[in-house]
Amino acid sequence: MPKFNKKVAERGVYVLPSLFTTMGLFAGFYSLIASIQGNFETAAWAILAAAIFDMLDGRVARLLHAETDFGAEYDSLCDMLSFGVAPAILVYFWALVNLGTDLHRLAWLGAFFLVACAAIRLARFNVKLDVQDKRYFQGLPTPAAALLIAMAVLFHLDAKIEPLPWLWFFLSSFLAWLMVSNVRFVSGKDLDLKKRQSSSVLLVMVALVAFLAIDPYRVPFTIILAYCLHGPLMSLWQNRRLAEARKKRKLRRKANKKDSTDEDPS
Repeated sequence: MPKFNKKVAERGVYVLPSLFTTMGLFAGFYSLIASIQGNFETAAWAILAAAIFDMLDGRVARLLHAETDFGAEYDSLCDMLSFGVAPAILVYFWALVNLGTDLHRLAWLGAFFLVACAAIRLARFNVKLDVQDKRYFQGLPTPAAALLIAMAVLFHLDAKIEPLPWLWFFLSSFLAWLMVSNVRFVSGKDLDLKKRQSSSVLLVMVALVAFLAIDPYRVPFTIILAYCLHGPLMSLWQNRRLAEARKKRKLRRKANKKDSTDEDPS
């Protein structure tokens, strides 16, 4: 390959992941405009598009071996807008603003919690990137929280259901807390798509596509909701197992201590 073409190819490898990141940024910004204009359906679809681009930019960077510090920082800044600011503005204009004029400060405070906790979540992810377990996320990923809000909007619009402002204030606060908590969520990064998988994986994918075709609103909302809930449920289950294990060890120590006392001739 000529020297000029080689330089162009190398430069193109690094530009391609950033192009997907920029497209995600544009989708997030477009969601902001649509939310302010009251077009909540378009705003929700734009967040979904941003999540797809966010997934692709990382995959493309790893596939082309084009991972750089600049790309990681650029991706985090774009995620802040697409999955922090955009969903907060969406849930504010869609639901929280209906709390009433007397509680308007509480309404924007609920949205601000999402923005602030998304920023903390992304900052913590960046500083712990090299030491954290790749199989799990510490705290709810910001795209998951944004997707839950976006799919909830689409679900409500499709079912012609009005959102409950107080419910979404507490849900927004709960999602914000999950993002900065130590609750672990399965990352799926240990799944190597380049290796051969069992045929059952293909059957699951076919079934998922079929369900999505049957109901493209309720099924994605249910899946995202299940993902957001599996972390706290898994933590409760693990804490219960640890408590039972500690209780068994304590009883075992007491039993051993009693046996040694009974065997003491004195």
